[in-house]
Amino acid sequence: MSEEGDTFWASLAEKFFGLIVIVIGGIMLYLTATSTASSQLGAFSVFFGALSVIMLAIGLFLLLVRPTE
Repeated sequence: MSEEGDTFWASLAEKFFGLIVIVIGGIMLYLTATSTASSQLGAFSVFFGALSVIMLAIGLFLLLVRPTE
């Protein structure tokens, strides 16, 4: 396989993985925010909120970064 084809597939996989991480982080943030009102998470609500924001940031980074040519 050529080097150009390898870069294309690696970039595509990176964008797809970033999109999956964004979706999981968004769902996690939504569930953390909505379950805080009924105190289901208790003291862990801040931990899971921060973890989901970190996942969203990693997903955005993977989606926006460009591979080296």
